[in-house]
Amino acid sequence: QVHLVESGGGLVQAGGSLRLSCATSGRTFSGYPWGWFRQVPGKERDFVAAISWSGTRLHYGDSVKGRFTFSRDNMNNTVYLQMDSLKPEDTAIYYCAVRTSGGDIRSPASYNYWGQGTQVSVSS
Repeated sequence: QVHLVESGGGLVQAGGSLRLSCATSGRTFSGYPWGWFRQVPGKERDFVAAISWSGTRLHYGDSVKGRFTFSRDNMNNTVYLQMDSLKPEDTAIYYCAVRTSGGDIRSPASYNYWGQGTQVSVSS
């Protein structure tokens, strides 16, 4: 059975940093692109960032560009989201996801496997 497990969420003050991790078990996804999304209760799941299988191509949502950095370690089947200069509006549940087929990298519908989510809360 495939599992994606996020970790690293928590409570931080505005301007602080967090590093999210997402590790896989049950299957290797080193040859596939990954994404990070976030969701606030009652709202749609929003695109945060995407990374190509090689890690050389990166895409970021406008609200996080310049503050968040997506990276991956294919040897250890783990991806990371470094979040700096956090703002209260970054508060959400963050999800990692893997895309094994085509589609819009910014659309949640394009991703086949999802983690359970980790809460990030930023206080003002």
